[in-house]
Amino acid sequence: MKKAIITVLVSSMAALSIPAGTFGQSHASFDDLLKAHVSDGRVDYPALKATPKPLAEYLAIMGQVKEPVFKTWNRDQQLAFLINLYNAATLQLIVDYYPVESIKKIGSFLKGPWDQKVVTLFGDMITLNTLEHEIIRKQYPDPRVHMALVCAARGCPPLRSEAYTGEKLNAQLDDQSRTYLASPSGLVVERDMGEARISAIFKWYGEDFNSVESFVEKYGQHSLRGLNITYIKYDWTLNEKER
Repeated sequence: MKKAIITVLVSSMAALSIPAGTFGQSHASFDDLLKAHVSDGRVDYPALKATPKPLAEYLAIMGQVKEPVFKTWNRDQQLAFLINLYNAATLQLIVDYYPVESIKKIGSFLKGPWDQKVVTLFGDMITLNTLEHEIIRKQYPDPRVHMALVCAARGCPPLRSEAYTGEKLNAQLDDQSRTYLASPSGLVVERDMGEARISAIFKWYGEDFNSVESFVEKYGQHSLRGLNITYIKYDWTLNEKER
């Protein structure tokens, strides 16, 4: 734990010399990290913990981006940045506490993992809850973001093996939506039984979807009409690779 904290501090100091305006919209370093450590949505956390510098440096550089510079980017670039920030900060949180069976084991009953100030945005420390609920959901309303924000659990949509970019964001969010609803964590239809089970995400954030049924029909290629809809029990087990 102490080693990880020291790494983050050293990387943060190094990042101070990188001009915020030159931030790479390709998110190349995070893309390389995801390709190296994520496969089929599962994460090699021991490898990430053994080589913490790339993740810490990426987060440190993101934390140096100034809000006025951020606002010069187009909407897709901004949203890709924020999604990557959320996912990278979640990875860092798990690495700091690894080995851990579930993200829900981090923190306390009164102050869980999403209430820890572990995200640096525009020079301020904020929580994952603030980033998701106060910034992403409020300022960038798009139900597909729920398919992209990954909380390090097997019940979540899978973590992509690539970074989000403004250039590819729309296609990536569409693909995430299709992929999750093609998995048993996202959607299970038993038409002969007259039943459909959908992810609890659609219960928790139903207000963000104009129509859950229409979303599922579009991306899951199944109609929910006439079916009894229930919610899949969320699997909070860590989304780590099998060892």
